[in-house]
Amino acid sequence: MIQIALLAAFTMIAASAHAIDRGQFNDVPDDIRTWFKSVISPNGVPCCDMSDGHRTEYDVRNGAYWVPIEGVWTEVPTRAVIRDRGNPVGEAVVWYVRHRGEIIISCFVPADAV
Repeated sequence: MIQIALLAAFTMIAASAHAIDRGQFNDVPDDIRTWFKSVISPNGVPCCDMSDGHRTEYDVRNGAYWVPIEGVWTEVPTRAVIRDRGNPVGEAVVWYVRHRGEIIISCFVPADAV
């Protein structure tokens, strides 16, 4: 129960963080930028901003998605999978943070999401 409460609190803090745009996204079309900013996790929390979303490869193992994060294949929690927002970039996108040495995946959109 404590882990769930901590995860919920951390998700709220992460969702309220503002990404820093130092001009690295100037060449991104407006529709893609808008999509990144509009993706909402299944529990209703914004996935953050495009600087926090990482295009990625993925694998499906025993019905679960797996993504490489910092060189380590990590299972995507079911609670983070988003399949109803479409995917205009054509690649899977994962949103994650490192917290106290642990990787926390907040959102994942597979390449074939519709």
